[in-house]
Amino acid sequence: MADNILSALIRNRKLVGSLGLNDFRNRFAGSVFGILWAFLQPVVTILLFWFIFEFAMGASSQGDTPFVLWLTAGLVPWFFFSDALITGTNAFYEYSYLVKKVVFKIEILPFVKVFSNIFVHAAFVVFMFILYALMGCFPGIASVQVIYYSFAMICFVTSLVYFTSSVCVFFRDIAQMIGIFMQVFMWMTPIMWNIDSMSDKIPSWIVFILKLNPMFYIVQGYRDAMITGVWFTQRWMITLYFWGLTLIMFLLGSGTFRKLKGQFADVL
Repeated sequence: MADNILSALIRNRKLVGSLGLNDFRNRFAGSVFGILWAFLQPVVTILLFWFIFEFAMGASSQGDTPFVLWLTAGLVPWFFFSDALITGTNAFYEYSYLVKKVVFKIEILPFVKVFSNIFVHAAFVVFMFILYALMGCFPGIASVQVIYYSFAMICFVTSLVYFTSSVCVFFRDIAQMIGIFMQVFMWMTPIMWNIDSMSDKIPSWIVFILKLNPMFYIVQGYRDAMITGVWFTQRWMITLYFWGLTLIMFLLGSGTFRKLKGQFADVL
């Protein structure tokens, strides 16, 4: 079934692109500022967290890197992951009129929602590079890894949404549960706090568990790309773990989709 999903995405790549772009546009249709809202909220969030942590709570620079740059490198991937998972979970509900069409390849719908979030993510990656340059912290050649880590994150969240979107058809509450879970999951991910500086304050086994969080790999990867210059090949153990977990989740998601898709049209 995993092969069927991948082949459907490849064969229908133009349709995926068209639906993804339309989905991105439709989210802001009718508003005065249009797609600007997609960028305004994350920027305000970054500024808010920067003010709270650096000025109100006294968070210091991370080495030679200003705190706002360190924070931005963690929030940019998180914005994409959170939005893609939440919107992707509702994919079959939002496209119920396509699910009921016998000839339509519904295999592509969860990825359409993921793809529609790539546009905003790409814009924020550009914003991140500009911000680093303006503050005099020019990223080195290792910054090309942002492409790799973005691809890794897309693969991981795609594996999740095939499971959550399939289950959501029968258990709608999962969408609300994921929204609540993401608020907790954000604080479990070292986005606004440095896991290395916490190593002497919490037991080592807790640090180990926190590092099993797949988004730790992505967030750390963005900071490696933009700040430390460490290559993902140097973190080969956690890289193997991340891709192994992504494969397992994709097999679980595609298997769940295969078992349930025959009932989608009746339920929706």
